[in-house]
This record gives sequence, C-alpha cells and structure tokens, in this order.
Amino acid sequence: MTLADDLTVDELRLALAPRIAQAAVFDGWSAEAVAGAAAQAGVDPDVAAYAFPDGPMDLISAWIASVDAAMFAKFPPESLAELPVHKRVRQLLVFRLEAIAGMEEALRRALAIMAMPQNAARSLKLGWESADSMWRLAGDTATDYNHYTKRATLGAVYAATLAVFVDDKSEGKAETLAFLDRRLAGIGRFEKFKTQILRPEVEHFSVARFLGRLRYPAR
Repeated sequence: MTLADDLTVDELRLALAPRIAQAAVFDGWSAEAVAGAAAQAGVDPDVAAYAFPDGPMDLISAWIASVDAAMFAKFPPESLAELPVHKRVRQLLVFRLEAIAGMEEALRRALAIMAMPQNAARSLKLGWESADSMWRLAGDTATDYNHYTKRATLGAVYAATLAVFVDDKSEGKAETLAFLDRRLAGIGRFEKFKTQILRPEVEHFSVARFLGRLRYPAR
C-alpha cells in the first residue's frame, strides 16, 4: 500500500506539496520536482503527475494550500482568542514565514512564476484566499466593505513581506520581522484613521452612492 492508495487527488496534492517545494529548491517548479517528491513519498510518479495537470501554478497553488492547512491545524480558533486582533494576525503571518523557512529559492522561483502576466489572475486569487484564511482565523466577521479592504491590505502586506523574506540573510530573519512589524503598525494607524473618518456607528459606505458622486459631483 502506498500513500496514494488512501487519498483523494486533492489530499494527495496537499501531501506531496511540501516535498515538491523542497525539490523545487533545486529542480524548480517542474515535472522533475514532482517525480522526486513522488519517489520520496513512495507514490507512483504517474499518479503524482496526474494530480498536477496544469504545470507550475498547480504545484505552487498546492504548496500555498498546504501552508494554509498547516496554519489551521496549528491554530484552532480558541488558541488565539485571548490575543488582541493585531497580535493574532502577526502570529499567523510569522507562522507562515516559519513554515517556508529554508525554501527561499523555491519561493523566489514561485514568485517569478506568479508574476508572469498569464498567471496574474490566479496569483491574485491565491493571495486573496490566504489573506481571507488569516482573517477568518483571527476572528474577523466583517461583512461590509471592511471585509474586502482588510483582505486586500493584508494580502499586500504579506506579498511585500515575502519579497523581503526571500533575500533576508539576517539572523532569525530579523530584517523581515522588523519590516512586517512596520507594515502592521501602518495598518493599525490606517484602521484607526478610517474609523474616525467614517464614524461607522452613523455612516455606512455605499458603492452605488460613491460611484454616483463620481459621475454627478456636488456643485
């Protein structure tokens, strides 16, 4: 019996993804990386190849999904309940960075592939899903426009932090963590400013009203 015998295709992707990422350090996000991961896991290489029909972006997507899954396993909601929200978010971000430590070259190659124009839409979707996962674990229940601004903002912070992380040679990734803390402090100031300006207890953002004002500005 092999690893693949008891797993669905989606489960096999998640199981192989961390090994593929390790192989991608040397082989890139390639069929060779899949074959190497399959051999290490005792999976038929043809079965492994079948699980990733769409090439490098399939492999990278599975890697991201495996980090998401590990994050949910590590942090059940009650484990973060005692922390302020900004510390919950920071802890989740740091966990994600620690989960990919040692695979900076695989990350560098993944970021280059994700930046290709043909992959832009899928890359944005992956970034959004990771940000959404973090906010949900942090206990965010916003359903208005804040739902979208929080995820867009956190996604941008995470992407920028990864760009620093991949070239950070400092001990314990100190430069990355300092960069992350500066960006999170900036988010905190923005959220406070936004709350003061919008006065959410009396004002509600309306996309239709906003667009109407753009089209028919007040005189």
